[in-house]
Amino acid sequence: MLLAIHCNASPLSLRCLRRTHSSPPIISATFPHPLSSSSSAASRRRTLLVSITATTFSTLLLSSPSKSAIITDFFDLPNSGGVKALDLRAGTGPTPVDGDQVAIHYYGRLAAKQGWRFDSTYDHKDGTGEPIPFVFTLGSGKVISGIESAVRSMKVGGTRRVIIPPSQGYQNTWQEPIPPNFFDRQRLFTTIFNPTRLANGEGSTLGTLLFDIELVSLRH
Repeated sequence: MLLAIHCNASPLSLRCLRRTHSSPPIISATFPHPLSSSSSAASRRRTLLVSITATTFSTLLLSSPSKSAIITDFFDLPNSGGVKALDLRAGTGPTPVDGDQVAIHYYGRLAAKQGWRFDSTYDHKDGTGEPIPFVFTLGSGKVISGIESAVRSMKVGGTRRVIIPPSQGYQNTWQEPIPPNFFDRQRLFTTIFNPTRLANGEGSTLGTLLFDIELVSLRH
């Protein structure tokens, strides 16, 4: 098979024009109608446009659920162990302190699974169909450190997006928040604590988490 490829590469996309004398493989793409000059065995030409988006933190963070942001907009949370944050909406209520009972909504995503959303409190509904927030005592140590660090400097009503490094994420399988779905829990923890990948030195990336956190209320 004769194959000619002309590419125009950029940091975020790659466009290739492929011309071949035989039919291209079946992939998800849009093809123009084949052109043929005669009914003879002349070759048919097809044009394939392929767009490849870089799977970096920037693209994961652009995939909503709140609003678009790029990695450079984030700031380091002081005394957080490397947690990066971006305030999507400023709160107007009080700021919690250790010992307060706080209620949050969140979207939790795993960077190692290309931004797979492993849990969301907005999917946890009560009998009336209202989403149930996640409630915990700030400073109790039952919740992963990255979430506690994020909530400590938030105000009620605010929404913050955070990138949590493995050292501030799940250190064991009993730390909260834990997905209620058994299969989601299994997938989450078998990825983070995969012994083969950890032995290969991938521990610094396996447990990186992306959370969107809304501080709903607090009680002293």
